Amino acid sequence: MSVLLGKPQGVLRHRNFRLLVTGTAVSALGNAITPVALAFAVLDLGGSATSLGLVVALFAFAEVVTILFGGVLGDRLPRSLMMQASSTGAAVTQVLLAASLIGGWSSIALLAAIGAVNGVLSSLSQPSSSALTPQTVPEGELTRAVPVRRLLQNGAMVLGFAVAGMLVGAFGAGWAIAIDAATFAVAAFCFHLIDVPAVVGDRPRQRMLAEMKEGAVEVFRHTWLWLLIGQALLYHLFFGGAQGVLGPIVVKDAISEAAWGWALGALMVGFMVGGLLNLRWRPRHGLMIGTLCLSLTACFPLAMALSDQLWVILLGAFLHGLGLEIFDVNWQISIVQNVPEDKLARVYSFDAVGSFVARPLGLALTGPIATATGYDTWLLVVAAVMGGSSLLALVSHDVRRLERS
Repeated sequence: MSVLLGKPQGVLRHRNFRLLVTGTAVSALGNAITPVALAFAVLDLGGSATSLGLVVALFAFAEVVTILFGGVLGDRLPRSLMMQASSTGAAVTQVLLAASLIGGWSSIALLAAIGAVNGVLSSLSQPSSSALTPQTVPEGELTRAVPVRRLLQNGAMVLGFAVAGMLVGAFGAGWAIAIDAATFAVAAFCFHLIDVPAVVGDRPRQRMLAEMKEGAVEVFRHTWLWLLIGQALLYHLFFGGAQGVLGPIVVKDAISEAAWGWALGALMVGFMVGGLLNLRWRPRHGLMIGTLCLSLTACFPLAMALSDQLWVILLGAFLHGLGLEIFDVNWQISIVQNVPEDKLARVYSFDAVGSFVARPLGLALTGPIATATGYDTWLLVVAAVMGGSSLLALVSHDVRRLERS
């Protein structure tokens, strides 16, 4: 790892950055297990594809409607405090969810309600988490810190996805979710130890809605920013349901429950390989290269639609993760290099809400639409939208010409 980071310990020599990546990586480990466990918990309770879509959609909806407030708070309050409070609350809710499944008194309604609470907790920490990285390393090391953080976080998710199906099969969904609760507690402790100065802007504090407006103005000041947020809206509208609803069902029916966990693991391996490439490959027009690679995300739904062979599905998932990771790191760097630090959390919150605002709708409608059209047919539509919208974004001069410092 020291070789990859460029010098002994690299950016990991900074204590606050170590605490940040440790907390996010540990939390990512548990969060990779929970979606698999939750999907099979809903199915074990007698739920259908539509029921599963509604459960996941409630989480996404709660996250979307509150994340702008999380962005404003992330620019007002210490960002590490926001992350600590969110992780502590999530640990409590996951303990309750695990206990209900282990004790046999759970229900689909309870899963949905806890999911909505977790969506709110996630929205409070997500903008702060993204905006905290520049505060934990010197400015000159930021372009290395972003891919290192992503690499370690994705490595943890690879492990989580790889063992998720086996954990559910061996011990049940409840015990698998209990692991997620423990990881949130560890993450909260790490975030508590982070010591960075608060970010102070050059304007007096205003009302929350006025500060949200400032964030929106900053987003629309950059054509590449609002355009690719719009592309992400289409991506999550279509792929959210393909992954969260159809994926577990299609792969389970064609192969096995464990195969879905392996497919998500292959997705994360693609993220890791992309992260390793990002450590060394720093293209001048990084956003253009990243957007081109983003079209590879069509490979995963395409593989699920056209094949029942495990290796084909794993390859599609891998290429999806590879392309998305190359894009995401260049996207993150483009934001932190072109947006004032005191507006970062708000811009990240608009990025998240713009990206995910249509996700609940996609999750809720995927079940009935795919049932009417056929699962394979709908997955082909998803692949076409994901690949086509990525390539279409390259028509913009601002996307093609934005240069990386």
